Amino acid sequence: MKAILAIDQGTTNSKAVLVSETGEIVARGSASVGISYPRPGWVEQDPRRIHASVCEAIEACIKAALGVSIEAVAISNQRESVTAWDAETGEPLGPVISWQCRRTAPDCERLTAEGHIDRVQGLTGLPLDPMFPGSKFRWLLDRIPAGRPVRLGTIDSWLVHCLTGGRRHVCDASNAARSQLFDLQAQAWSAELGEIFGVDIALLPEVLDSSGDFGTTLGLPGVPDGTPIRAAIGDSHAALFGHGAFHPGDGKVTFGTGSSVMTTLPVFIAPRNGITTTVAWRVNGTPTFALEGNILVSAASLPWMVSILGLPDVAALIDLAATAEPGGPGFVPAFVGLGAPYWDSDARALFSQIGFSTTRAQMARAVTDSIAFQVHDVIAVMKAQSASELGALYVDGGPSQNTWLMQRVADVVDHAVIQSDAPEASALGAAYLAGLSLGLWKDLDEIAALPRSTQVINPQPLETAALLETWNDALGRSTWRTAHARGE
Repeated sequence: MKAILAIDQGTTNSKAVLVSETGEIVARGSASVGISYPRPGWVEQDPRRIHASVCEAIEACIKAALGVSIEAVAISNQRESVTAWDAETGEPLGPVISWQCRRTAPDCERLTAEGHIDRVQGLTGLPLDPMFPGSKFRWLLDRIPAGRPVRLGTIDSWLVHCLTGGRRHVCDASNAARSQLFDLQAQAWSAELGEIFGVDIALLPEVLDSSGDFGTTLGLPGVPDGTPIRAAIGDSHAALFGHGAFHPGDGKVTFGTGSSVMTTLPVFIAPRNGITTTVAWRVNGTPTFALEGNILVSAASLPWMVSILGLPDVAALIDLAATAEPGGPGFVPAFVGLGAPYWDSDARALFSQIGFSTTRAQMARAVTDSIAFQVHDVIAVMKAQSASELGALYVDGGPSQNTWLMQRVADVVDHAVIQSDAPEASALGAAYLAGLSLGLWKDLDEIAALPRSTQVINPQPLETAALLETWNDALGRSTWRTAHARGE
């Protein structure tokens, strides 16, 4: 059997899957990554451990498969996390600064005060927020001894470096588009943005299409040397591609540590009101654009609440939430501030409107509902500025497998969601792009026609007015510091 080995390198674990010519997953493997919090608001990872976890996941995946010929390797990766390494030795020159990390918030505030926000957003489609890599690259450079030959990169670039034995320094357009150093319309690194952030763009990788030649493997356990790497793409973009969301207005919500809400666009539009414009993928030199809302904390609040309530697992928390009586508190999961569409680094996580009558079930419901309300707010902003109606809305990521939770999302958003029985949408999307490069599938129509096992969850009537009033009250309390500083 011919198959593509797809890597999905995420925040908490690395996965590897083998995808057959029929688009089916025939084997899986995974390994944990590890994450550290050296100071409040700081989040980082070990680049060596990320590489090692990918190798472990690949070994486990290949061990689970018999009689499979690996035709190519594909990469999907956590976005906005960046690192630096020695161009000659490959030695890491710093940690991986996570997309969740807020250490460069003061730098972003300074750049905003200097008046750069409109220009940065106009060129990149991204706000001046520490989630994005521009200021993180500068932070890394400031701590590297002078004279070291430096390479900077997103996680796809770091993995390609590792998997090719250091022979390639490349990334794809979707990852470049999340860097704050890439001019979306020119489809090239911007010297102007480099000057704003204090980053020499010569240190950045060559930008390739998402489907193409990223080099060949060398020294990858279980994989023959010389196996082509034929795709790389950010994980949220890969999930959109994996669902076959190729029509303008089609979208997806990826549920994980945070959430990414993304809808395809017919043409580039400048974003506003707290969401971003990005490159969904680039094929044959042509970018497909998308609107995106990045939610910083989504399902990560679930295990936290499990611990608070002393429950055995997340499933028990969701079961408890399903029993809650109407009413109850609001909850805002602003553990590291708020992302789209609010973009408030000073927001704080909180429960609001707690009384003596508040039950454990209502607190559990408030936490699960916060996932749906954040998606609701992002989609509302997208609808207001997209020329396309919201089309098919897919859901993926581990929490998407819980039907009660996804029903809640459909009800709050008031739009059907399409649930897949395979949560590895990102890996599938990367594999499809590699197969497109190899000619296993001739075009997007053939990829869209591949069999997928899905279930449509239609919205049910829900009295959302009172729920949204509680949610908005909680948001106002969470963002009070910022509003007070502005004199609002």
